Amino acid sequence: MNMGRIRILSDNVANKIAAGEVVERPASVVKELLENSLDAGSTEVRIDAENAGRRLLRIADNGSGMLRDDAMLAFERHATSKLSDVKDLLAIATLGFRGEALPSIASVSRLLLETRSADEQTGAAVELAGGKLLRCDELARPVGTTIAVRDLFFNVPARKKFLRSDQTELAHVGSLVTHYSLAHPDKRFELYHEGRELLHVTPVLTLKERAFQVFGSGTIDDLVDLEPHTRELRLPPPYVPHAQQPEQAALPESEITEFRLEGLISGPHVQKLNRNSIFLFVNGRLIRDKLLMHAISAAFHNLMPSGCYPFALLFLTCDSGEVDVNVHPAKTEVRFRHGSFVHDFMRDTIRETLMQHRPVSAIPLPQESPMQPREGSRSYPSQAAGTLPFSEFSRMLESQVIELPSELALAVSAEETMLPEIAVAQPHAAVESTEAEPLPRAEAREPFAKRIPDTHGGLLHVSPEWERVDSLAALPDLRPLGQLHESFIIAAGRDGLWIIDQHVAHERILFEKVLRQRAAGRMEVQQLLMPIVLQLSAGQQFEYSRIADELNATGFETEPFGQRTIAVKAAPAGLHSSDIEKVIVEILEIAEKELRSATLDEIRRDLAATIACRAAIKINTRLEPTKVEWLLHSLAGCEYPMTCPHGRPIVLRYSTKDILRSFHRI
Repeated sequence: MNMGRIRILSDNVANKIAAGEVVERPASVVKELLENSLDAGSTEVRIDAENAGRRLLRIADNGSGMLRDDAMLAFERHATSKLSDVKDLLAIATLGFRGEALPSIASVSRLLLETRSADEQTGAAVELAGGKLLRCDELARPVGTTIAVRDLFFNVPARKKFLRSDQTELAHVGSLVTHYSLAHPDKRFELYHEGRELLHVTPVLTLKERAFQVFGSGTIDDLVDLEPHTRELRLPPPYVPHAQQPEQAALPESEITEFRLEGLISGPHVQKLNRNSIFLFVNGRLIRDKLLMHAISAAFHNLMPSGCYPFALLFLTCDSGEVDVNVHPAKTEVRFRHGSFVHDFMRDTIRETLMQHRPVSAIPLPQESPMQPREGSRSYPSQAAGTLPFSEFSRMLESQVIELPSELALAVSAEETMLPEIAVAQPHAAVESTEAEPLPRAEAREPFAKRIPDTHGGLLHVSPEWERVDSLAALPDLRPLGQLHESFIIAAGRDGLWIIDQHVAHERILFEKVLRQRAAGRMEVQQLLMPIVLQLSAGQQFEYSRIADELNATGFETEPFGQRTIAVKAAPAGLHSSDIEKVIVEILEIAEKELRSATLDEIRRDLAATIACRAAIKINTRLEPTKVEWLLHSLAGCEYPMTCPHGRPIVLRYSTKDILRSFHRI
């Protein structure tokens, strides 16, 4: 047996190995040092970078600073002021705690630390290169700490080769500083690159004010306040064997822990193509967590298309013992003690907030002159990556080419050279509805706006009745004017002009109706005169055996009928006989991995969405006034009238203010 092959690594090698885990790129350095600044109680932090952080990263703060002796000890491995006992790992309340950041960074750069504590008259300067101490001097400086990291990876050229372009690395730094500036609206953050200001935010009182500083008014208009929500989790008392219980001792009490969630979130009409606009913080720590990401996706299920993501700025606060942050070297991942509870709490809170606020989509306005082609315009009907599939109305016009702004949602005919025909609703016309619900009578309404006096082509004032409405709570007040292309309902409201897609509106109404009936166990079913026999592939047969019970509970009556064959004897009411086979095949042909990863609730919702889509009013269908009234009334009664179950917007609003601005009256 060979001996002597195992050796203890030198501190220099060990620090470089640790640096490989902690220091991935310049943004990693900024993260570690910025977290230390925040732990030190800083209220002002300035970051300067050169060459995207390769040549220089300087982080200056006004925190508590360090004593001279502590400044030397800080570069020893696992030296930290934030932990003293192994029990402290069970309830970590600080952002940094490992004691590896400074020695790891110093081992792969030329580092200069300048610091001073309020307890000393002078500060200290400690300089290292590649982990080796060069000098330690006294200096005069204010309380706080400044760390300059130069020539990152100068002694590890292999790591330097893996860095991306300056633009990419700088984007990572900017994103990180932006994240933490959002988490601490009461602090000042400044970011400069080679003297050019990239971020400068001053202390504000509210999160929305900080979001305005960072993102501007365009984003703020689309956000909904997620007011602080709390939920308690009652844990059973610890088990104590009867033999060990002292006589006449009180029984151990249940433990109660509280979770709190707050922040900002966009409505379903804001659809991002990646997760870069989702900012998650747990106890003030920036994290990337699959559990919370899934909770957000579950909250927007049937409100947003698959592959699209909202804007979210969320802060989850809980007892530090409920979350383990010691599961990743860079401290970007966490593990919850009660993950299922946290997941459901976040999902339900977001859903309830959207149901309460019901944000409405606004018709996007062109910024340039309408006579000039806009940059990014597309020839209809080409589809931009990540957008929704074309609706039936869009597919009808596929052969016609029209220049439209890429964000415009309405399709119009290219052959029309005049204003499109609008079918005006006649209030005296009445027909019987095919729906089970009673039709509300069209009520006489007051004019939704009064004439505004015009003087020299301008407006003296705007009527208070034209107050901006950013919620679909205004749906009951809409006054239908008619149909556009027998596909879109045009209505007037307290705030401008509203356009409703009749197909997806009815789809949302039927979707929620199916879910309610399914939950109550009272599905409306139509018996078929002759059973429909379907031939299934091997994969479809497997999927059918998994979801047969859910199919039958949703209104279908199916049973095996020979080898890889099923017979359909009944179907949900409202489905046309020609659509029954299409609905079942559509459900069975969902990708196997999607079905297997989906929860029972998601499968149930997908079934309801498919049934609703097939049974809904089609486009190119003329609606009588009473039918239009019923549709708007029923849509107003929906829990989530923002989008159809597939994420397509139902309502667009052209606000009064935007109309006035378009006519150059304000």
